[in-house]
Formats: sequence, C-alpha cells, structure tokens
Amino acid sequence: MAKGSDLDRVTAIVLREMRAPLIVLISAYSIGAGVMMLIPGIDGAPMSGFHAFYFMTYTATTTGFGELPGEFSDAQRLWATVCLYMSVIAWIYAIGTIIRLVQNPHFTLAIAQARFARSVKRIRQPFYIICGFGDTGSLLARGLSDHHMTAVIVDVDVERIKALDMRDYNVPMPGLNGDASVPKNLHDAGIGRAECKGVVLLTGDEDTNLKIAVMVRLLNPQAEIVYCTTTHAHDEDLMGLGSVVLVDPFDVWARELGLALQLPELHTLDEWLVGAHGVTLDRLISYPGGMWILCGYGRLGRCLYQALSARGVHTVVIDPDIAAASEVTHKVAGSATRDNLLQAGVREAAGVVAATGSDPVNLAVLLTARRVNPDTHLIVRQNHHENELAFSAASSDLIMQPSLVTARRMLLRLISPLIEELLSYLEANPVFLRETLYPLLRERVSVTNPALWAVCIDQVAAPAVMEVFAQQLALELGHLTRNPQDREEMLSCVALVVKRAGRLTTLPAEDFNLQAGDEILFCGTQKAEASLRATLKNCYNLEYLRTGIVPARSYAMSMLTSTRGQ
Repeated sequence: MAKGSDLDRVTAIVLREMRAPLIVLISAYSIGAGVMMLIPGIDGAPMSGFHAFYFMTYTATTTGFGELPGEFSDAQRLWATVCLYMSVIAWIYAIGTIIRLVQNPHFTLAIAQARFARSVKRIRQPFYIICGFGDTGSLLARGLSDHHMTAVIVDVDVERIKALDMRDYNVPMPGLNGDASVPKNLHDAGIGRAECKGVVLLTGDEDTNLKIAVMVRLLNPQAEIVYCTTTHAHDEDLMGLGSVVLVDPFDVWARELGLALQLPELHTLDEWLVGAHGVTLDRLISYPGGMWILCGYGRLGRCLYQALSARGVHTVVIDPDIAAASEVTHKVAGSATRDNLLQAGVREAAGVVAATGSDPVNLAVLLTARRVNPDTHLIVRQNHHENELAFSAASSDLIMQPSLVTARRMLLRLISPLIEELLSYLEANPVFLRETLYPLLRERVSVTNPALWAVCIDQVAAPAVMEVFAQQLALELGHLTRNPQDREEMLSCVALVVKRAGRLTTLPAEDFNLQAGDEILFCGTQKAEASLRATLKNCYNLEYLRTGIVPARSYAMSMLTSTRGQ
C-alpha cells in the first residue's frame, strides 16, 4: 500500500471541492486586473500589470490604501467599484465552500486517518492493537497505560474514539474510527511494523473477530492474537491460524471462584497482581465452604457448575429450563423466587450466585436471598456497565463483571505469558505458594497496587548486561535486584520466574547465573521497576552492583582513580 495514500486522498477531496471556487477567484482577479490595465488614467496612460495586480490584492482584503499609484480617472473608479463587488462575491463563495469542505465527512475522515497513521508511525516501543473500545477495551487500555504499555485503538463507533481523546493516559494511545476487519485500517494501525506485538479482538461480534484474525494472520504472521469468546463457535477455525489465545470471561471467573473456595492464597495473589481495588496480601479473599445455590444455568451458569462440581462443592441449580439438564444432580425448576430459594435450601446455604443474563433479575435474587438468610455469601453477575450504581448499592460480597474479568486476564497475558505459567505452577504446588512465595511477597512487596513487568536479557532491553557477557564475565540475578544507591540494600521486588530455553525456574535464588536470552518476570513497586530498568541500561550502576567498586565515568576520573591506587 502506498505510503502517501491518505495524503493523496485528502488532496483529491480538496481539489475536487475547491476547483470551482478557485476558478471563480482566478477569473475575478484576472478580469479585474486585465480591464484595469486597459482603462486610461488621468494622464491618459493605463495602469501597469504590477500595479493592477497590487490594486486587486489590497482591494480584496478590504484594507483600503486609496488610489495607488496615482489618482484614478472616473472610468477607473467605476471599474474599481465593479471589482470591489466582484471580489467580495467571489470570496464569499470560496469561504462558503471551505466551510462545507471542513464539514465534509469524507474530508474529516481522511484527515483523521492521515493524522492517525502519523501518530502510529511515531511509536518507537512495542505496542498492541485493540479492536473494539467498549467496556472491556477501555479497561484494558487503562491497564496497559498504568503499566506504561502503548496500544492502538480501532473502533467503528465514532463517539468511543472521541472519548479516547479525553482520557489521561500515561502513554500515547492513538485511535481510529473505522472497521478493523478492513486491511487498510489494520495497515494504518501498524500491523506490519516490527513493534506490533499482537492484536486484541474485542468487537463484541465473534464473526467480525474471526475476520479480523484472518486478516491479521495474513498481514503479520508473527503477531499474537488475543481473542475474547463466550460461545467458542470459531475455536477450530482460530486454532488453525496459530498463536491465538482464547479468553472466555465465564471460564476465567468460574476458575477464580473455585480457587477462592479451595485455594484462597492463589485467588488473592491473582487479584493482587491485576491490581484489584483494595486487595492486599495481608487479608485473604476466601468464600465459605458448604452448599451453594446457583441461580441461572446459561453459559456462565454451566461454567460455574462444572468448576464447583470439579472441586467437590455441593451445588443446587435454580433455572426455568433446568429439568432438561441431566448432568445436574440437585436442581429446582423455575425462577429464583423466594419459594424456590427456600426449596433449594437457602437458609442453610453457604453462598448464593445470581448468574443470569438479566441485571434486574440478578439484583432481585440478591435482595430476596439476603432477606431470607442475611448470613449467606452473595455473589452477583453484572451484565451492563451503566447499572454500576445499582449493584454498588446492593452491597453484595462480590460483583462479577465480564468486561472487567476479560480485561484483567488479557492484561496479565499482554504483560507476559509467564504469568499464566506461574499461576498454573502455583495451583499445582500449593505448599510452595503458602510457605515460600506468599510470605516473601508480603515481606518485600507489601503494596496494594504492585508493578508487574517482564524483562528479556537482550541488546534492546538490557545493553549493560550484554556488555558484561561480552567480556566473558558472570552476572547473578541478585546483582539486578539491589539498590544502585546502596548495594547492601535490596530493591522492593521479587523475581518470580526465569524462563530459559523453554524451561521455567520459579522464584530463582539471588546467586542464579543469568544468560543472554533469559526472560525474567518481576513483581515489585513502581520505584523498584524504574531502578531495575535503569540498571539494565547503565553499565556504571551495574558494575558497582556486581563488584562493589564505583567505576570512573571519565578519562580524568579514571586517571585519578588509577593514581590513587598506586
């Protein structure tokens, strides 16, 4: 695709709309100046071409310099009067056309696309393309901004793109109003650039998402595709594209609820890592054991029932169509009314989950269950963001928002795929989580909103480290996690995972020898992240942390240091 296509389009629109006004202006000036050159003055000599053009120029601006270069004859004054009206009419016509041009939707769209393409070209760091800027896309963009990661937004809703300009992001977030399934829009969004790491599909239409995924794979075979799905209608088609990550908010939330019942430490850690409001490592997020009542057996209800049953939780399902579900052992057919809740055993239930696709129904279930059993644990599903005030006033123990769940899971994936591998390892090794990792994080990184970042030991992210390796010297992980101001002090961060040649080392020791190509996942404070990233690029700081000797930073200081050493 030609680089100047957007500029050519803008030029073509301008020339097409302004062709007639330009012809009128040129004709008015030509006729006015030409006739003025033919009319004799007081001395009988006509006006020169330069003076005629000069007269028409200052007359058009209504400056009124008078009769220049000399006093006009009556014939010249008569023609000057005609020129005044003629030029004013020509300019009114031209200005009106310019106003219509500025309001032309094709012109404004072309200008916006050209400006968007230039903004994307100025990005010099890795970025992701987010297709769809609804609730999930907006939350994901905010999360990426908080982690100083750039994204490019494409959405068909012009109002959403206008709202993007009002956000106070920490990094540039260019936005384009357009269809992301159109190859040109993906091209303008930077799909072919080396800095583009992947594409997140959040349009809300899975058929559209599939079309975009196919276009992405054709335009950039190396880009990762993160696909939000709740129906799994196109799973087989997507798997054939390769490097596609499927995120189902219902599956994710069902897994988290199951973890909260049986492994609250991992559930709390997961919520803490994604920056959930008010979550700290000092207080576990746990739900009571016992019998649970599940109201609603749609897509989310099925995922929840499977997750709870797999963990041995006695679950009773209430749903109008539950009679046909042979896999459910304990069930009550009908809506979640007071009588049906009592029949399901709400007075003895440890918890009630309102998981239908209707917000009013879920709120009604919550209020009814609280009135019957004030001590039961209440979890409610919120389907629409605009009902947030009502759900907040209901004071449930947990509100499940599919958009928030999806955004958090995708954010962890985009920060580093190592996070998912770490969580899977911790789920399989709960003793290590409880006795080793959890206490270490509480001791060293006790904040409510931790920073989570991944570092690859290469020439781009860690040039100072690569220089050490070039000198055939060893470097330990502990050298990076120390304070460059005082190497005896540790930074407020923990290396969670090191990945080398496909193998994971969880919670590596300080004497772990690093190698080129290692990928390290860190968790810590914002200040610790800034210090560590600076160390990776500052050979002087790294030398001090490695040897304890402050290296000279100039030839003069080097000579002074060597003289003192003699």
